[in-house]
Amino acid sequence: MNGRDLNFYLAGINNQNFLMRDRETGTWWQQITGKAIYGPLQGASLELVLSDELTFGQWRNESPTGQVLAPIAKYTKEYDPNWEPDVAKLPVVISFPGTELKSRDVVIGLTINGAARAYPWEEFAKQSPVVDRVNGTPLLLALGPDGKSFRVFVARIDGRDAEFFLQADAPENKENNKENNKENKDNKDWALLDTATASQWNFQGCATSGAAQGKCLDRIPALKDYWFDWRNYHPDTTIYKH
Repeated sequence: MNGRDLNFYLAGINNQNFLMRDRETGTWWQQITGKAIYGPLQGASLELVLSDELTFGQWRNESPTGQVLAPIAKYTKEYDPNWEPDVAKLPVVISFPGTELKSRDVVIGLTINGAARAYPWEEFAKQSPVVDRVNGTPLLLALGPDGKSFRVFVARIDGRDAEFFLQADAPENKENNKENNKENKDNKDWALLDTATASQWNFQGCATSGAAQGKCLDRIPALKDYWFDWRNYHPDTTIYKH
């Protein structure tokens, strides 16, 4: 922050959302927004960096020589293997009756120049890839070959807006792949095609063939979250509708 390194530790929970505190100033920070909510740095915001939510299989496929953070042996017994299912059963401390989503519905949340949008996970997974526009920015949301990982990109190639679709859904392939569509999404031949250059793109957002070969789409930070949590910290969010 302002050229100064900060070290954080778990300080508590606020509305079932992680609170952290930095050791240097004692300021309290909200995880989901990265904003300082109490202390000497109150009002400041941490810079959001890109991160991925991938299955281990997808990550290993992309990073075969990558390193994995190993559990600390002496704490292994304290790790809860059922943490996520158990948390999903807990009552929420805040809700938003009258909205079309349930509190524990999972969404992909993102913000573009202050405009927030939530993409219901189930709807996204059925429709992927999803092409949308938020605050003037064309977006591409893609479900990975494993059916669990996801990424969000700016759907623009050399300054031109573009739409994308699964290669298996191309007009010339659609009839042949009608019954085997899921298998095609899961195998190593998973790819997207764009309408601007007819190039083929991988899940990392890079063109592997065609006129755009060698180019990569810009990434957009996005968060997989429960609806009640996303809505609480983004009160003006809109919800994606097909």
